[in-house]
Amino acid sequence: MAVTPEQLKALENIFPAEDLLTHPADTLAYSYDNSQRQSIPAAVVFPRKEQQIVALLQHCNEWQLPVTCRGRGTGTTGASIPAANGIALSLERMDRILEIDPDNRLARVQPGVTNQQLQQAAGEHGFFWPPDPTSAAVCTVGGNLACNAAGPRAVKYGTCRENTLGLTAITGGGSLVHTGVRTTKGVVGYDLTRLFIGSEGTLAIITEATLKLTPLPEARRTLQAVYRDVASAAAAVSAIMAQPITPSALEFMDGPALQMVRNYSDPGIAADAGALLMIELEESTSAIDTAAAQIASTAKIPGCLSVEVADSQEQVRKLWRTRKALSPALRNVAPKKINEDVVVPVSRIPDLIQGLTALADRYAISIVNFGHAGNGNIHVNLLIDPDDPRQLKAAEACLDEVFTLVLGLKGTLSGEHGIGLVKREFVGREIDDPTLALMYQLKALLDPRNILNPGKTLP
Repeated sequence: MAVTPEQLKALENIFPAEDLLTHPADTLAYSYDNSQRQSIPAAVVFPRKEQQIVALLQHCNEWQLPVTCRGRGTGTTGASIPAANGIALSLERMDRILEIDPDNRLARVQPGVTNQQLQQAAGEHGFFWPPDPTSAAVCTVGGNLACNAAGPRAVKYGTCRENTLGLTAITGGGSLVHTGVRTTKGVVGYDLTRLFIGSEGTLAIITEATLKLTPLPEARRTLQAVYRDVASAAAAVSAIMAQPITPSALEFMDGPALQMVRNYSDPGIAADAGALLMIELEESTSAIDTAAAQIASTAKIPGCLSVEVADSQEQVRKLWRTRKALSPALRNVAPKKINEDVVVPVSRIPDLIQGLTALADRYAISIVNFGHAGNGNIHVNLLIDPDDPRQLKAAEACLDEVFTLVLGLKGTLSGEHGIGLVKREFVGREIDDPTLALMYQLKALLDPRNILNPGKTLP
């Protein structure tokens, strides 16, 4: 559905020609993300100033026209898929780093700044921002905040919520609001910063973020621990997380994941290996050797086949070779796989993997599991051909049981990818009715006409 002449004129009054797309051939590029979903918007706009967004929302409230924010479209849940008759609001041109303040360990950035650009700018002052999604080279800070994206370092440094001090945002009703503080302490008012982070653009459009920076570590060590089975590896994870030294990354691969890599390349891993842990430590120069020795000792539990500590960059690359070979192997075998990012308590990882193995057998579906074991965030990959109706039907039933299994283990449906479109129907299983009712009230208060990313996040 195209915008009407009246709407087009109003949009042209807000956005210059180079910041407004209405032809389907142009808007097509903004109709999809990494979820394999697609919906072509009526128009795409590229604001450069907050007042343009305020003016746009005033019109869209009047027109009852939905607005969907997006960064670079790297999300996997369809959260940035626009409504077919709506506006796609791309924040990629609000891309300025406004301030790096090393004295107060903070940065102020616009939402279109990429994660990598921020890391490079902070790095020049000896700092970094801990959230490190796999897509860091291209994903935007605004997108990271919208779905509370994190990555391997979250096990030590936390997610976006723990590393954001304040926000400037525009609510669905068109109000420009400021949340949070510039200090590491502050309890005045309600914590709207954490509310907006992870809300997937359904409550407000983030236009600026004040981020907490962390000093770059002096030294880093990489370890690889190989285990006979998943139970041994999971026991090692619990043991590692129970001692005082917290790894900056603690990554897990199960037996099927290792076998897939073997089919793709030579990982240099023992043939009888049933699970693998990749461990990274970030400490001071004086503490790193002691920390590595402590972690290596803790990892050597019954069922451990080997623990190797890298002592050179070449050895680091060698140890990471297995993990880095997994993604291309998965793309080669199942380019349209279903990838879920569930989380369970660390102690329940063995139960999760055991349950997933049983589901794989029951539905005759290959399931490969890997992820951030240090906080129980496991990426569950169902390797199917969605163009095969039989496989697709089996996968839908299997996925339903995967979520039942996760919730039964006191886990959660998503650790970092978000809900978007793909998990929306399952949210009611995790969140009870009174709590959902409160969330709907918040949505109605901040976005009274339901124009911000409607049909996402809440069931």
